[in-house]
Amino acid sequence: MSGEGASRMSPPPPNTAELDAPLHTIGFQIDVLSAVEVNGYLRVTDSCCQPFKMLHDGVSALIAEALASMGAQVASGFRRVAGVQLSINHHRSAAVGDLVFARGTPVEASKAIQVWEVSLWKMNESTMKKEVLLSTAKVVILSNMNVPEIAKNAVSAFRKYAKL
Repeated sequence: MSGEGASRMSPPPPNTAELDAPLHTIGFQIDVLSAVEVNGYLRVTDSCCQPFKMLHDGVSALIAEALASMGAQVASGFRRVAGVQLSINHHRSAAVGDLVFARGTPVEASKAIQVWEVSLWKMNESTMKKEVLLSTAKVVILSNMNVPEIAKNAVSAFRKYAKL
């Protein structure tokens, strides 16, 4: 959207550097941040690959944990969150140059504990459709802690970009 009215209707596109430094470092770009979905894209580069030029499974786990945690923070009303369990299955691989789409959604979002599912797909860039399921993860998150004073700026960034 463009124009003055559009900026008042929806938040600006998320700035990954403000929301999650490790994701920003590997080149991940957050597209949607809300209590019901968090998603984004990663162009697979050498910096996120294992020696065989394939996406490192640990990077997939990092993406899953990060997206679930961001969504849980929004869903909890911007409370402090902490991952307590991560389970991830790797189904296929992505190579250098591939475009990966990741999407996290809540399975359960209670006040104290949240469970999120996160899936990563290799995209067909000519159609921008999900082509190959790369991994699926379940992330359990504690979501009822107070935000410490030193982290108040992080909450401001989430409020700025979250679609409520």
